[in-house]
Amino acid sequence: MHQPTPPSDAGDRPGGSLSQPSQPSQPSQPSQRPTGGLAPGQIRRPPPPPSRSPSPSPLRSSSLSPPQSPVPHPPRPTPRRSVELPPTHNTLICVALPGLAVSTEQGQLNGRGLEGFYRAGRRVLARCQVRVAGREPLPVQARMTAADRARFVGTVRVSPDCGPDPDLVVERTRHADGTERITLRSVSWRPLRLPVEVALGTDLADLGAIAAGGTGPELPATVHDSGLRWSGTTGNSTVTADPPPADALASAGLLRWEFELPPGGTASVELRVRPDGAGPVRAVGHGATSPLASARAAGDDPRVQALLRTSVEDLQALLLRDPAHPSDTHLAAGAPWRCGLAPAESLTAARMTLPLGTRLATGTLRTLARTQLPRSRAQFGMIPGPRRDAGAHLPPGCTGTEATLIFPVLLAEARRWGLPEQETRELLPAAERCLTWLRTTVGDRTYLRDPQPGGPVRCETQAHAHRAALLGADLLDAFGRPGGAELREWAQELRTVFRADFWIGDLGGGRPAAARLPDGRLVPHLGATAAHLLDTGLLGGGEYAPGLLDKARAEQLARLLGGPAMDSGWGLRGLGAKEPGFSPFGHRSGAVRVQETAIAVAGLAAGGYEKEATSLLRGVLAAAEAFGHRLPEMYAGEQRTEGSAPVPHPAACRPAATAAAAGVLLLATLAGIRPDAPAGTVTLRPVRSAPLGEIGLTGLRIAGAPFSVRVGRLGVAMVEEAAAGLQLGA
Repeated sequence: MHQPTPPSDAGDRPGGSLSQPSQPSQPSQPSQRPTGGLAPGQIRRPPPPPSRSPSPSPLRSSSLSPPQSPVPHPPRPTPRRSVELPPTHNTLICVALPGLAVSTEQGQLNGRGLEGFYRAGRRVLARCQVRVAGREPLPVQARMTAADRARFVGTVRVSPDCGPDPDLVVERTRHADGTERITLRSVSWRPLRLPVEVALGTDLADLGAIAAGGTGPELPATVHDSGLRWSGTTGNSTVTADPPPADALASAGLLRWEFELPPGGTASVELRVRPDGAGPVRAVGHGATSPLASARAAGDDPRVQALLRTSVEDLQALLLRDPAHPSDTHLAAGAPWRCGLAPAESLTAARMTLPLGTRLATGTLRTLARTQLPRSRAQFGMIPGPRRDAGAHLPPGCTGTEATLIFPVLLAEARRWGLPEQETRELLPAAERCLTWLRTTVGDRTYLRDPQPGGPVRCETQAHAHRAALLGADLLDAFGRPGGAELREWAQELRTVFRADFWIGDLGGGRPAAARLPDGRLVPHLGATAAHLLDTGLLGGGEYAPGLLDKARAEQLARLLGGPAMDSGWGLRGLGAKEPGFSPFGHRSGAVRVQETAIAVAGLAAGGYEKEATSLLRGVLAAAEAFGHRLPEMYAGEQRTEGSAPVPHPAACRPAATAAAAGVLLLATLAGIRPDAPAGTVTLRPVRSAPLGEIGLTGLRIAGAPFSVRVGRLGVAMVEEAAAGLQLGA
């Protein structure tokens, strides 16, 4: 059972790992990773897994009590204490993990809020203020130029009689690797003599302490080599300058230069910020080390090119290595709050990025296989994970359950995309342990319940479990392993019982319940988690597994997801606008979550509900454009109107792994790519209405080779590049 500690919002609100990636804590032990959802100094305990049955028993039909009338207001979770996090919606976040650089649009780093350079979750420089001739540059432009760098432009009037025109342009290029280049460019018609000062300082604070408002004063500096150095109980940091300053004043944290610029002349200073003894940041996603193919998109709608480019850049910036196994890479959940391993989010993002190759899936699966609970522990085979807030109507859910169910699904689908048989075989025992956990935990019942005592049976958990059973059975059969028939039998029983127990009839055609309580009452609120019912998983021959809903009810769910209560015009709301407790900023009660919107689009398109899929797709694409094509993990679910723009959520991670991966899934969905590498085929089921006109995707990977596809304006797809021997399926 879960420990009686306040639930974290890991995976939703800022929280989880705030520094280097670490292995998920064992469920019965406290985590050392602070979360934004807890009071200052409080340590989050990840939830223990559900109690284990004495021995694996066959999965037999034994449903909950007969359906009763919906419960309008189930008990609300106990309110939790929280801190007011520094806002992120108005910051520019440069990411090349383990390096971060967080800035406001002003360009100056003043040491307020989150501002500063970070290495492995520690702020190595908080303040970097430039003054030229005693004046701060007037900020005129700030923008991201790549996932790991930003450019700031300011102007300075040096001469009192120059009129409204500036004499000098100050350009600052800030990198996540701890480098900042300051360039002065004269736009004056006469020579300029310019004293330049850079004021530096840091507190060496941990990002978790900054999130909780527990930082201390700046540390005293000492002159060191061609710059300054700070030391504290938590570490040290050094700034070196090139060219070396003419003067360094440790007591004030000042470096000074004197430059003479002719008309049109330039001068530059480069600052390098590092912990003592640390080398430059070696980002996993750069160059040949990246496990992600550098895919490109082009077509009638120019937004697709920018969305895919930015999505791939953000994914590469969030890549991390397992410290104990450097060849294995995985995605951090998001910056700035969750720069470590979050099992459910890492697996989900790896699954959505399979069109970019299987190397990320392999590294993620290997990393998480090493965290599985051993046979000596209760809940053998489970992948531990923290609890996740579920909004106003349900208690927090266990992301360990979700991760354990996604693991065999990712392995099965990665095999279809071209994961080599030998690598699949090596990971198969870990997938079998996940499936054993599923069989054991369900036991003699039909439903997979929440692990905590008295927990509900969640709709989306049954969808995850059903998909894991069917794809897991397919995987077991492919390698001659036992258990597939039992899993399929249980999945069939689950479909039968679920359709009777989880559907709420009404005059509008009905809806799926969000959950069933232990006494059989239904939680009727319609939310984005219902989209998981449409995500059934890829089987062989380009076919998807059957879903929990029959055709008529799937069609009704499609209408609901495409209706005005759920479709905000910017994407899928987390909770319907007419539901009790709706808030457009509620991270599980009304905000648009990009991951679930993409899952809905993919599921709707696969089911043939193109009108609803197209509306959600166009909405999130418009939102992406408003956010500079770097989608945050969530934003406000306010209704789109003529001339409006999506409203940021002040606590959202940006970039976020699942949001960036969603950009890949959305565009791949348009082409309807369904590979079956073991059979040597790929099937194309494009969106026939071609909602974005012609679109071409190049540089994808199937069966370890480049794959390119083009969808014309009439919705006809054509393969332009593929692995030798890969045949087009029917």
